[in-house]
Amino acid sequence: MERVEGTVDRGDVKLYALSTCVWCKKTRALLEELGVAYDYEYVDLAAPARQDEIEAEIAAFAGRASYPALIANEGCVVGYRPDDIKKLLNL
Repeated sequence: MERVEGTVDRGDVKLYALSTCVWCKKTRALLEELGVAYDYEYVDLAAPARQDEIEAEIAAFAGRASYPALIANEGCVVGYRPDDIKKLLNL
């Protein structure tokens, strides 16, 4: 995972994304606009075994793996949903 520093610390915030996904890019831009520190990983660039681990982690929260997936505060938002992302991050 790669770290993006920010002025707002919401604990362990993880973004799983695809490197070619426009909605994933919008989610990253939103987090940076909000100043949130987070870790991210491009799933499509990960090794197959790591992809399986990520999909299982997302599915544990959301029932299925889809991207972007933002995991924080023991919750998950799948897709680019700014209002839900802000709510998850208590912003």
